[in-house]
Formats: sequence, structure tokens, C-alpha cells
Amino acid sequence: MSQADSDYVNYAKERGERIEKVMELYEKGNAVRHHKPETETENANTKTQHAELTAGDRCYRLAVLCVLLLCLLLLIATTVLWIEFTILTTEKDQLQSTYTALIIEQDRLLTSYNKLTVERNHLRTRYMRMTLEREQLEDRNNNLTIENNQLQTSYNTLTKERDQLQTSYNNLTIERDQLQTSYNNLTKERDQLQRERDGYRSTLDLCYKGRCFSFNSSFYCISIGNKTWEESRHDCRNKGADLVIINSREEQEFISKILSRRKAWIGLNDRDREGEWKWVDGTLLNTGFWGQGEPNRAWEDCVVTRDKTDPVWNWADYPCSRQFIWICEKTVFI
Repeated sequence: MSQADSDYVNYAKERGERIEKVMELYEKGNAVRHHKPETETENANTKTQHAELTAGDRCYRLAVLCVLLLCLLLLIATTVLWIEFTILTTEKDQLQSTYTALIIEQDRLLTSYNKLTVERNHLRTRYMRMTLEREQLEDRNNNLTIENNQLQTSYNTLTKERDQLQTSYNNLTIERDQLQTSYNNLTKERDQLQRERDGYRSTLDLCYKGRCFSFNSSFYCISIGNKTWEESRHDCRNKGADLVIINSREEQEFISKILSRRKAWIGLNDRDREGEWKWVDGTLLNTGFWGQGEPNRAWEDCVVTRDKTDPVWNWADYPCSRQFIWICEKTVFI
């Protein structure tokens, strides 16, 4: 049973109890109203009449009771209708609130629906655009794949050509190196021949006015006239030679032999520093072939070789201003 039904039953019980109390009061009132002390004698006289009226009172009471019952029923019906009206009003308000909430929810859902529709359309547009881009990318990928295959083929071909060219280059490099070696050898031979030719030419120039002799790899030329030591050296240098440098005993004996006991300037002096004998090429004297008592005077700075009785130990120092013949030396073979 609902709360409304329980309230209705309680209300009906209270109304019924109230009606019963009203009826009891009404009956008591009637009894008091008809009971008067003045008329007790009359009542005795009228008992007979009262007995006759009892049936009429009963009908009257019954009619009043019926009216009261009808009123009670009307009151109960009115109360029930009021309760139902109240319940229906409450339900109507609840329904109205629910309806209002549903309208608000409907508006919210409609807004969401519209928004979702817009988003769906936007996503559909993006989807179509991305589909188109995907197709374009697929086309580009296919084209790039074809180009890549073509490039790979070209790369392989170029790689083979490169390897062939590398092989050819290596072979040419080997041939070039061989040719360079041959060229270098020929250049050395040419330079050697050139030096020999120049040596022979300078030797011919050296021997133009004088007597020439050869020993080992050098030519020696003995002058005809007499000059100072400085003039003698100048003459040798003009001919591509220099005053003779004697490096060994054998060369000393050879020089003494070709001079035939004549004094001749050689390329030895101590003009820069007294007692420090140097050859014309700047080297210091290591082994000298001085004659007995030589060198003997400080002002005598230049050296001659002569053949008296000893063909080896015959050097002597003289003043550089004296005039003697001289010997030029030219190295030909290097």
C-alpha cells in the first residue's frame, strides 16, 4: 500500500468516528428536547400518542441518518477527490519538471547532435582529402619506385663502367709509371751525355791554347804564357775549369811528370788566414806534398809545384804576384 492510500484510509476512519459522535450528540439532544418536567403529566396522558409517534420518529431519524450518510459519503468522495487532485497535481508538477528537464536534455542533445554532425562533415571532408592525398602519394611512390629501379639499373651500369675505367686507369697508371721510369732513365742518360758533351766542349775550349792531359775523370791543361796566381785562376774559370786540386799521391806524380821540371801555379793558398791552406773549392788541405823547408815565408801565400829531384815532395810557397805557368783542371765524368 502506498503512502497516499494509507493517508486516505486514516482520514476516512477519522471522518467516520466524527460522524458517529455527531449522531450520538444529535440523539441525546432530541431526548433532552422532548423531555420537559412541566409536561410529565401531559406525557403520562399522551403515552398513547407518543407510542403512535414513535414510528414516525424512526422514519425521520432514518431519513436524517441517510442524509448524514450521504453527506459523509459526499465528504469522503470530496476528500478522496481532493487527495487524488493533490496527488495528480504533485505528479503533474513532477511530470512538468521531468518534461522541462527532458526539454533541456533534448536541446542539449540537439546541440550535441548538430555539433557532432558538423564534426562528422568536417571529418568526412578531411577523410576525402586524405584519401585523395593518399592516392596521390601512392602514385608518387609508384613513380619513385620506377625511377629508383631505373636509377639502380643506371647505377649498376655506371658501377661496371667505373670498375672498367678504374682497371684501365690502373693499367694506364702502371704504364705511365713505367714510362716515367724510362723517361727518367733517358733523362739521366741525356743529362749525362749533355754533361759529357759540355765537358768535352769545355775541354776543347780549355785545350785551345795549351797542352791537355787526362787522368782518371779529369782533363788537365798546361798554359803557354806566364801569369800571376789570380790571373791564372781567372783564365781557368773563363774556360769552365779552375786551378788544379791535387787529392792523391798518384795525381801529384802525374802533375810532376807532365810539367817536366817547370814551376806551375796550383789551386792552393793561405791568403785569408796565415798558415790555413785552402783549395780553390774552399776545402782545407789535409795532405800536402811540400818540398824540404816549405812553406817558409809569411808573405808567400800561393803555391807552385815543381819537379827538381823528387817528383812527389816538391811544393813551395811563392808570392802570388809572381808569374808562372798554371795548370787548369776540368772534371768531365761525374
